[in-house]
Amino acid sequence: MASDTPTIDSDALHAYVEGYLTEDDTLATARRRGERLGAAPVSPGTGAALRFLATSLQAKAVVEVGTGAGVSGLYLLRGMTSDGVLTSIDVDPEPQAAAKRAFADGKIASGRTRLIMGRALDVLPRLTEEAYDLLFVDAAKQEYPGYHEQGVRLLRPGGVIAFASVLWAGSVANPARRDAETVALREVARNVRDDDRLVPVLLPLGDGLLLAAKAR
Repeated sequence: MASDTPTIDSDALHAYVEGYLTEDDTLATARRRGERLGAAPVSPGTGAALRFLATSLQAKAVVEVGTGAGVSGLYLLRGMTSDGVLTSIDVDPEPQAAAKRAFADGKIASGRTRLIMGRALDVLPRLTEEAYDLLFVDAAKQEYPGYHEQGVRLLRPGGVIAFASVLWAGSVANPARRDAETVALREVARNVRDDDRLVPVLLPLGDGLLLAAKAR
């Protein structure tokens, strides 16, 4: 007897999810700028999730590790409260300059962004404990495990830490892959899952989005 269960076309499903919400001209321009710079922006689905999170949390204070060309920053700022401030950290001045253009194009008040040049693992320990609603990480994958502990320290109870690209084009699910990035991503996924202070979920948006709320 033939099964009534439809065959899932994973590529078509992924395309549908990522195309569910369209990007406006400001986001599209920032995305093209990021691609030209080699600062790969978050996917539209990941961006939509970031805006959703910032809105749900009524976020006023957000930290972003990896400014890129400002695509993720625009999504976050659009979800945050009107007086919310985004602190964004990056080691590369060129993408941060592009992000400034994106924020200006998006008519984001200058006082709502604080761009810090430097290595995030050096900057984060200087930020105030339990003062942030959301920490978003999209940077060097080998450093992800270090951001886990910093996230727990920085977030208020109920706050959320979000890691982008945790599936790494399927490498994380392939036990034969043992490169440094893949190993670090497996480590952070395991550490977040096993941390009793966090409530995690792994979503197949973009190249994988790992979310964890800090228990109240």
